[in-house]
Amino acid sequence: MTSRERFNAIMHYQPYDHMPVVHFGFWQETLDLWHAQGKLTDDEYRSRWEGFGIDGRLDEKLGFDFNYQSVIGGATGLFPGFESKVIEETPDGFKKFLNSSGVIELHRGNAGSIPSEVGRLLNDRESFDEHYRHRLQFNEARVPKLSPETIAYIENYDKPIALHCGSLFGEIRNWLGVEGSAYLLADDEELFDEIINMVGDICYRTAQGILAQTDKFSHAHFWEDICFKNGPLIAPTVFREKVGPHYKRITELLKSHNIDIVSLDCDGMIDYLLPTWFENGVNTMFPIEVGTWEASIAPWREKYGRGLRGVGGMNKNVFALDYAAVDAELERLRPLVELGGYIPCPDHRIPPTAKIENVQYYCDKFRRMF
Repeated sequence: MTSRERFNAIMHYQPYDHMPVVHFGFWQETLDLWHAQGKLTDDEYRSRWEGFGIDGRLDEKLGFDFNYQSVIGGATGLFPGFESKVIEETPDGFKKFLNSSGVIELHRGNAGSIPSEVGRLLNDRESFDEHYRHRLQFNEARVPKLSPETIAYIENYDKPIALHCGSLFGEIRNWLGVEGSAYLLADDEELFDEIINMVGDICYRTAQGILAQTDKFSHAHFWEDICFKNGPLIAPTVFREKVGPHYKRITELLKSHNIDIVSLDCDGMIDYLLPTWFENGVNTMFPIEVGTWEASIAPWREKYGRGLRGVGGMNKNVFALDYAAVDAELERLRPLVELGGYIPCPDHRIPPTAKIENVQYYCDKFRRMF
């Protein structure tokens, strides 16, 4: 059984030979540290870039079967993006940096944490018309022209590979910020709706363009990241009314191409948005961050039934501890695996606190256990 066949069997509650050992990538600082410690060779370190056929050497060393983030998609966001540049340097060592989303961030040195947002170009209809409208037009250049070799690779790849369908609100949240999106909804709901509809149409038509070239994907995948530890960054009723129909339109397109597993990447506590996703054809949650709110597929399965699948839910923080902590986490996962339709995976990228020996131990023990 190939990893792709195994993934398909698990997601459809069919017999399979063993559970694959899956990951979600690594923070760059993690690989830098392991390389500096002599735990990774130069070749293994250079194989750090994510995606299908890329990180095989690193996976082999650690014991993983594949990276779940193996996707092919088009340009569904700003096209083109803004030119990233420093627009101001302060006397105390900070730099104001305009990023590719048109957001002004405050940077200092080489700090790797999420930078503070101190401004943005998108505030109202005037700024949207000036800076964003022309960047949110659909054109054929958004759809990658797949070569015969790439199409053959997709269709014959022995690991899961997804059609990436873009982001229906997460990118908008990036452009506006949390406060900005709330204010725009209150101040100019017509513009708020127009932006959502433009993005939704771009995502649909880009997916349509790729599917016209090949539809032999193992599944489809969205990205959002619109929740935090206490809940969503958009009102659930607003999300259902304004964004839900775009999910429905795209998942119906996917169904017409026999793609029936549709996953979605959203960090944080997703419970309040999950109904909208599930009702509109998104049936696989990822990465199911454990966090302080102890997310798990178990209560969702109880509520939504076997139609709701999951990938993730393994607490990556145990990699910083010891073998006993890894053992305890694996035992916690055992009854979740037995539910079916679920593949454990570290609940985000493996952080620099992780000890490489613990990761290797996890992969070996996981393989023997499941």
